Amino acid sequence: MTELTNFCTAPDDTLCLYILPPDFVGGPMGNDLLAKWNGRDLIDLSDEQWNAGDVNFMTVNGDVYGVATGASEPRQCLYFNKRVLEEAGIDWNTIYDMQADGTWTWDAFEAMLKQIQKDTDNDGIIDIYGMTGSNVDMYRVAVFANGGSFFGFDENGDLTITAGSDETLEALTWSKDIWNTYGYQQPADGSWDYYKDAWKQGFCGFYMYQTYGGFNDNSEMADMADEWGCVAFPVGPKGSTYVHIISDNITVIPNVYDDDTVNKLAYIYQLWSATTPGYDDEDAWIGNKYNFTDDRAVDETYAMLREPEHAASDQCLYIGSINDVEGQDFLWSLGGSTPAELLESKTPVWQGLLDTFNGK
Repeated sequence: MTELTNFCTAPDDTLCLYILPPDFVGGPMGNDLLAKWNGRDLIDLSDEQWNAGDVNFMTVNGDVYGVATGASEPRQCLYFNKRVLEEAGIDWNTIYDMQADGTWTWDAFEAMLKQIQKDTDNDGIIDIYGMTGSNVDMYRVAVFANGGSFFGFDENGDLTITAGSDETLEALTWSKDIWNTYGYQQPADGSWDYYKDAWKQGFCGFYMYQTYGGFNDNSEMADMADEWGCVAFPVGPKGSTYVHIISDNITVIPNVYDDDTVNKLAYIYQLWSATTPGYDDEDAWIGNKYNFTDDRAVDETYAMLREPEHAASDQCLYIGSINDVEGQDFLWSLGGSTPAELLESKTPVWQGLLDTFNGK
């Protein structure tokens, strides 16, 4: 971002595009450093080459300030330990079946957590937990799975706080209760990523994490003894479909060129990023994912989450990183307070960031 800012401050004759992490686009966008991609003669942003979720994410007041191509990498997902579920009397294939027929809901998930969690030796200490993982990932995806959001644009085109909506507060309250009731949580002497090792030890039924933890080469779960499956996070009562929250790198054009040059740069990027005719492989994304888990996790869950209708955008990234904005003093503190109380205390800080982004 610094290089982009410096270039826009003192541009030379260089023709260039920049690729930015999604949590670095807000500053340049708020300071008018990004050229518009829409309204160009040589490209059509509705073409399937462009990632619709990222085009939507980079759209402010009807103008598109950045793009990505291809499908988004799925992010948040819900793994399950097949052995633990079977020992609890659950046929894990039924979870895939529910995902397929649209009945994989919060209620169905909670019923399974209750069935899995046990004090096996009656000593008053839980031995098998319903779940573990990243509670922040769960809080965030639960919000979008219930049709909520943290930030959004109002009728005047200003970015505003939407975390006070019924959908968001309901999701945060529910996911906090689920985590406190069924989640194996950080031991007193545990590190922040305690859940990674806990999951592999095999005493938790579900694992809230992201797809790279299991589906990628040399992933953190590569040496896990138990077999696992994977489904999308369940749909909330006010939600409409399964979602994950996209986090793709964004390609931008510095706002220092005339319209003709921007038009040509956008067209060059379209040509460069397009699939070579005759060499397109629709299944290239699969790689060796079948080596890690069952076919249904790949063919049904991962494949579904790659589709644009399942990609949610978090406008938090316009004003900072997830950890700095939503994590610090909000989601990280959710266990000790109510969502409404935390929102009230966090609003002045968030509003200051929004005022800067909105030019106020």
